[in-house]
Amino acid sequence: MKYLGPHQDTSPLEITLVLRRRQGGSPSAASWPRPPRWQRGEYGRHCGAEPADLASLRRFALTNGLTEVGADEHRRVLHLRGGPQALERAFGVTLGRYQLSDGRGPFVGLGQAPTLPPEAIAVLGLDRRPVARVHSRRPRAAPAVTYAPPELGRLYNFPPSTDGSGQTVAIIELGGGFTASDGGDADGEVMLDIEVIGALAPGAKIVVYFAPNTDQGFYEAISQAAHDAVNHPAVMSISWGGPEDGWNAPSRDAMQTALEDAAALGVTVTAAAGDSGSSDGETDGQPHVDFPASSPSVLACGGTKLTARGGSIVSEVVWNETSVNEGATGGGVSQVFPLPSWQQSIAVPKAPNGIAGRGVPDVAGNADPLTGYQVRVDGKADVIGGTSAVAPLWAALIARCNQKLGRPLGDVHAALYRIGPRAFRDITEGNNGAYQAAAGWDPCTGFGSPDGQALLAALTGLGS
Repeated sequence: MKYLGPHQDTSPLEITLVLRRRQGGSPSAASWPRPPRWQRGEYGRHCGAEPADLASLRRFALTNGLTEVGADEHRRVLHLRGGPQALERAFGVTLGRYQLSDGRGPFVGLGQAPTLPPEAIAVLGLDRRPVARVHSRRPRAAPAVTYAPPELGRLYNFPPSTDGSGQTVAIIELGGGFTASDGGDADGEVMLDIEVIGALAPGAKIVVYFAPNTDQGFYEAISQAAHDAVNHPAVMSISWGGPEDGWNAPSRDAMQTALEDAAALGVTVTAAAGDSGSSDGETDGQPHVDFPASSPSVLACGGTKLTARGGSIVSEVVWNETSVNEGATGGGVSQVFPLPSWQQSIAVPKAPNGIAGRGVPDVAGNADPLTGYQVRVDGKADVIGGTSAVAPLWAALIARCNQKLGRPLGDVHAALYRIGPRAFRDITEGNNGAYQAAAGWDPCTGFGSPDGQALLAALTGLGS
C-alpha cells in the first residue's frame, strides 16, 4: 500500500461510533436445541448500549463540532458527520490518501490508530480502504464438469420434503448491487449467492444487504441484518473476507460484536473460508485464516473438488488447483480467536504463533471452479466457483433444516461438533498448502461436505 499524501478534500465524512455493551450485558449464543434468550425487540435492553454512554458520546460529538446523523441503542451505534479537520482533532489522527498495491485508489486512510472515548470500542469510516475480497472464481480453463445448484442439492442429499418455506436468508454483499437484468461485472457474486440459495431453498425469502467494501460498510450490513426486526432473518450468508491479521483490531472487534449479536438472536451465519489456500493470499510464507470465517460465531465453509456421474458422487477431494492457478480452499488455525469449547474434542493443530486457536473451516462443499456452479449473469450462462458458493449452499441447507425443525438452529457449532462425522462426507484426500486432509475434522474441509438428510436426522435427535 502506497501513501500518496495528506487528505485534502474538505467534504464532510460520515462515521460510525460503535459503543461498548451495557454493564453486565453478555450475549450467549442461541445454540441448538437452546432457543434465543432474548428476541430482537428486547435484546437491546440487555446487550445494547448504556443510555449514559450514548449521552456522553453525544457531548463528545458536540464538543468536537460533529453532527449526529442517527443512533441505535439496540445496535450500539452512533452515526456522526464532520469535516476532515474536525474528525482529525476529535480522534487524534491524520487522514491520508492511499493506493493499494494493485493500483486501486486513492482511498482515505489512517496512518495511526484513533484515540477513542472510553464508551466506544471502535470508530468506523475514517479509513475507507477496502477490507475484504470476494471469494469467488471463474475458471481460467474449460471446466471438467459443472453443476446446476439443484443437482448439488441432490448429490448432497438435501432433505427432499423441505424447501426453506417460512425462512428468511440474509445475504451480505459489499461494493456492488444488482438490477433486474443482472447488470454489471460486480454482480457475478451477487447472482451466485442469490441463485444458489434460490435454487436450493426456493421457499425461503431472500433479503440482500448491500454496503460499501469498508470496515464501516461491512459492520453495518452484518449488524443491520442481525437486528432486522422486519424481515427476521434466521440465516446469514457471507462470501467476503480478508486475512484476519490484516484487519485493525478495533474494526475486527466491532465486527465480532455484530456476529455475536447474530448468534445470540438465533441467526446462523455462514461464511466463505477463502480461495487462496492456507496462505489466504498473504506472501510471508506463513499460514493465515480468513475473517469473518475465523470467528467462532460463524460457520466457516471450505471447498472441495466434486466429481459425480449418473447422479452419484464418484470422488470428492480437497480443492487445490494452485498448480494451474485455479485457487484452493482456505483453512487453518486462528491467531486471534482461542480454541472454542466445542472444538476441544478434535485435534486442531497449534496456530503459527503457538496458541491453541479456533480451527477453520467447520464444513465444506463443492468450490473448485473447474467443477463449478452453473449460473446466469447479465442474462448469459456462466460458471463460477470458490468458497463463496459454499456459504450460500450451507445457508440453504440450514434454512431447510430450520423449516423442518420448526425453529432456527442459531449458532450450530456445538450441535455439529457433537454430531461429528456421521452427518458428513469425510474428505480424506488432498491439501490446501500447509495442511493435509485426514479422517475426521481437518483444517482443509472441516468435517467435510454435507449429507443433508443425515444432518437433519441428527439435529432432530438432539432436539428431542
